[in-house]
Amino acid sequence: MILLELFLGFLAVGCFSFGGAYGAIPLIREVVLFYGWIGEDMLSYMIAVGESTPGPIMVNLATYIGSVKGGVPGAVLATAAVVLPAFLIVIALTLLLANLVRNRTFQAVLGSLKSCVAGIILATGVYMVWTHCAGGESAGSADLSAILLALLLGAVWFGSKKIFQKGISPILLICLAGVAGVLAYGW
Repeated sequence: MILLELFLGFLAVGCFSFGGAYGAIPLIREVVLFYGWIGEDMLSYMIAVGESTPGPIMVNLATYIGSVKGGVPGAVLATAAVVLPAFLIVIALTLLLANLVRNRTFQAVLGSLKSCVAGIILATGVYMVWTHCAGGESAGSADLSAILLALLLGAVWFGSKKIFQKGISPILLICLAGVAGVLAYGW
């Protein structure tokens, strides 16, 4: 009986939660409290832990609650139930849009969307550098360490493109930025 409850409860979460983790939390709360799987306090702790661990919070909660209430079968069933609706929707859309992808007009729209997204990312980066390194709109002074780190990491990225055809791996650059930040600012 508990396995059926886990499946139906998390299937409802997967079917009716839209807008990411923060949009899903009220529905997760209602389902978890309705079935009495965990209390309000434990749910708050699980949300905090779920937000600080890799992976979607719905999957993390489903796996945890499923394992506590139904062991390994419960974890597998609850996790499968929460991702099943999205999985089926993606397959259906892929089948429906397969012909559309070959359409020249659709390709042009996708190309312009790529440019828009790149522009948004660039604008966000410029804004973050402006506000956090150069003092931005606030009365605070410029952070010389942050400016030097940004310039150094930019030089590493652009310099690696000159040396290597593809440049440095973004993951390696992120790791370098983390190490540089720890060295500059400490723990």
